[in-house]
Amino acid sequence: MKLKDIFQKAVEMGIEADPRGKKGMEKILKRSSEEYGKLEGRDKEVFDKQKLDNPFEDSRLLYGDPDREVKKVLVGIDITPGEILIADRLGEIDLVIGHHPRGIGIMGLHDVMHLQENVLKKWGVPINVAESLMEKRIKEVERKVKGANINQSVDAAKLLEIPMICVHTPADNLVNMHLTEIIKSKELETVEDVLEMLYDIPEYHEGRKNGDGPIVLVGNKERSSGKVVVEMTGGTQGSKKSYEKLSQAGVGTLIGMHLSEEHRKEVEKHHMNYVIAGHIASDSLGMNLFLDEIEKEGVEILSCSGFIRHSRNK
Repeated sequence: MKLKDIFQKAVEMGIEADPRGKKGMEKILKRSSEEYGKLEGRDKEVFDKQKLDNPFEDSRLLYGDPDREVKKVLVGIDITPGEILIADRLGEIDLVIGHHPRGIGIMGLHDVMHLQENVLKKWGVPINVAESLMEKRIKEVERKVKGANINQSVDAAKLLEIPMICVHTPADNLVNMHLTEIIKSKELETVEDVLEMLYDIPEYHEGRKNGDGPIVLVGNKERSSGKVVVEMTGGTQGSKKSYEKLSQAGVGTLIGMHLSEEHRKEVEKHHMNYVIAGHIASDSLGMNLFLDEIEKEGVEILSCSGFIRHSRNK
């Protein structure tokens, strides 16, 4: 496969799994096209043209010839200069794929958080309320990332001439959709039923071996699960104030990757259960669902930086 085809496959799969639907994705691309069309001079020169074909601003082809043939990739959850050095030391690595955003992808993290407004709407929160809840949190994340040293890993990749991409929200969309579909097929009565469901998934089974498997962070195993929803996409944690609205909408149990102390207190306050499935295991699951597709095309996959590789092709 060519590098550009691998990245495009990630984008396409992310669009298919996105809670906003294809029409929502088309609107984002249309806005970017209109924005670009109005620019002139140096403003047009600095525009990120990947926005014209890719609606996920936290996922980018960061370095490399798009037409390069890729036979072997090194995949990690967090790609630092250390992982780039590993790729160089191993040799014959045609591409490094990271999950968490790097380079310009970090600067777009806050933009993908608007996805959460649609997720809240699907769970029963009115869209005007969802947008109001998310507005302050999105601006908070935007301010936070502005101080990041975004190109540290990308600069290392350029120096060693190792192509690099990051695939964030597309992978998170995939794990979110995958778990939601499993939940629909199960009769979950208790929080323990939710845990057992997760234990059956290979990435979470491996996570348990490392002490990073599913746990009940709020509530207990004996409680009724009620309506179970997955909170695993949308850039990063949303507004802590959303839990009151979710409780009012009938949500009984949330499954997520991680939960801050402030968010935990709000979940507890509104009498919901919260199951932490495991951050790295969840990221690995989303990446695996994408990587299985490029593996079918003959691409060899090596793991690093916490990534738990499990192929569903075998």
